[in-house]
Formats: sequence, C-alpha cells, structure tokens
Amino acid sequence: MIYLDNAATTRPKPPGVAEAVAAAMEGYGNSGRGTHDEALTASRSIYAVRRKLADLFGAPGAERVAFTPNSTMALNIAISGLLGPGDHVISTDWEHNSVLRPLYRLRQQGTAVDFVPADRRGRLDYGAFSRLLRPNTRAVVCTHGSNLTGDLADIGFIGDFCRSHGLLFILDASQTAGVFPIHMAEQHIDVVCFTGHKSLLGPQGTGGLCVGEGVDIRPFAVGGTGVQSFSETQPAEYPTRLEAGTLNGHGIAGLGAALDHLRSVGPENVRVRESALARRFYEAVRSLPGVTVYGDFSTEVRAPIVTLNIGDYDSAAVSDELAERFGIATRPGAHCAPRLHRALGTAEQGAVRFSWGWANTEAETDAAAEAVRTLAAEG
Repeated sequence: MIYLDNAATTRPKPPGVAEAVAAAMEGYGNSGRGTHDEALTASRSIYAVRRKLADLFGAPGAERVAFTPNSTMALNIAISGLLGPGDHVISTDWEHNSVLRPLYRLRQQGTAVDFVPADRRGRLDYGAFSRLLRPNTRAVVCTHGSNLTGDLADIGFIGDFCRSHGLLFILDASQTAGVFPIHMAEQHIDVVCFTGHKSLLGPQGTGGLCVGEGVDIRPFAVGGTGVQSFSETQPAEYPTRLEAGTLNGHGIAGLGAALDHLRSVGPENVRVRESALARRFYEAVRSLPGVTVYGDFSTEVRAPIVTLNIGDYDSAAVSDELAERFGIATRPGAHCAPRLHRALGTAEQGAVRFSWGWANTEAETDAAAEAVRTLAAEG
C-alpha cells in the first residue's frame, strides 16, 4: 500500500516511538499518584515532554502545557473555557468540525459567531477580520493549515490583528504542529491546540494545548488530579486545572520519542521534503483533462496536501478505485470541513485528498500521479 493519508494520521511512526510506548507500558506507574519509583518515572517522563513542547511552540513554560487525548478535546477546552454568552468570536470558513461544533454550541447559548469567508479557490478574505470586528469581540479561533486544501493561514497577520484589538488568539495547529514554525510569544498566540499523531509523528490518543501567560481557561472537565484531594473544586494551577483523570502516560512517552526524532532530523528538513513531494504530484496532475485541483498553489509554503476531483465522479468512488486497483490510500468525502466544501462548490461530490509524510518517496508520488492520469483518461 502507498500511504498518502498522512493528514489523517501519519504512518509509519519514526523509529523509537513504538518502543517508547512499550517501555512505558512495562515500567510506568500513574503520574501524580504516589512517590514510588514507577509513579515518579511516569511523572518525570511526562514533564520532560511538556518541556519539549513548550520549547517547540514558544510557550511560557512546561506548566503551561496541558495534555488531552487529541486536538478536538483541546479545542473544546479552550473554546468553551474562554468564551460564553455575550461574547463575539471570529473564525473562518476553513475550520474543521473540531472548531465549528464547539462554536455552534456556544452560539446556541448566546455567543455571537462570524466567519471570514473563503472564495471559490479557498482563499480567505483577510479584510473581513476588520469588517467583522465588534465592540464585544473576544477572540479569533482559526486553523493554521486547512486539512482540505493545505493552504496556510497568515498567523502573523492574525496575531497582530488580535494584539492590536485586545483579542484572544486560539490556534488550531492540528495539521502543522511539529514541522511548521509556531511561536506563541512572537506571533501573539494565546492558545495553541495540537494533536500528537499527525505531523508531530506520535501515537494516537495524544494531544494538548499550550496556554499563554495571563490566559485563564475554565476547566472543561473536573475530577481526580492526585493533588488537593479535599478541595471541592478543580485545582487552579496549570496544568492540573485542565487535566482531570489519569493521563495517557504511555502515549505521551511515545510522543516524546517522536519529538526527539523530529529534533534530530530537523523539522525544516521534514517540511521541505514533504512539500517537495506534494508539489511534484501537483505539477503532474494539475493540467490533466478532467482533473480539478483545489487550493492556492501560488505560494510554496503550504501543508503537504493536494486535493482533487476527477470529472463529476463521486470522491468516494475515486478513492476506492485508487485503493483497490492501485494500492493507494487517500481520504475522500467532506473531511469534517463543511464550510470550505461549500465555498469550493464540492459539498455534494466531496474531494479526494492526497497527503504526504516523512516516509513517502518520489517513486510513490509518481505512481499516485500515474494512477490519477489513468483514471482521468478512463473517465
């Protein structure tokens, strides 16, 4: 199988990740639940990963990194813990349902929500940020990289906009965390939400949020923490205030190994390689008769994603053909990005997403392009 579904989850994982998970399962106790060696080993390991993530994202410190099972939970915590009735929030048409559904739920509770529109090519109207601003605007919540087109938002612009108007900036870094530069202080980002199993190259079941100085998020879930057990309320200190229950110490150990791999090979090297493969594929398919490619490819800096359709064929049928006839794994359908599909005009057809990872090759990329050429010719 040629695996080109890395925007859903990266595979294979780098050397050392599975081994770290297995070692943790064999040797870790429960972090924060005792002072015996096994519990302390788990605590030290988890703290070390917090430090690595704080360094990666320019967070204020390790204690401002809270772990979750995924970026969806991180976004729910940040959005629900910072916004409420009477507030106004600006988001974009690029968003995944992990942003949209928490916002829609808040809208039912009295929070006003507006979306920066995308055009037929998927490009955001950056002038809309100022046009949508209201006196009660509290935050901007947006993705860094579209999981549908691979286009990147200008987070420098958005961070400056938020700072100049006193707004919170909540960033969904699900598609970019690990290989694209994100620095909370320099880009004026208040909360970075990330998942561990995509471009961070770690196990599924890992994720979290980095919280800036002075940002107080209401706990989304409350419960056992291992500390302040007689208090009737969740501890106020980070990261405990956002971490109710036992952490996925085994998965976090694997995430730490993945971060070590990224640091050793260099995130920029991974990004350049993946981007070159995606660009190679794009150049091979963009002019094929009957093939429509979505997104803005006028810039070289973009996530390693190419999404397309062949004629008016249903995207699921095309993806099935790619898998069954050519042994190529892709992602069809709506990609949990309904607003952007409507903007692109693909709400009914969906689209076929190809996405590259650190282990893909030029030969695999060329084989995928040839498969698209064959299907387009048959159509």
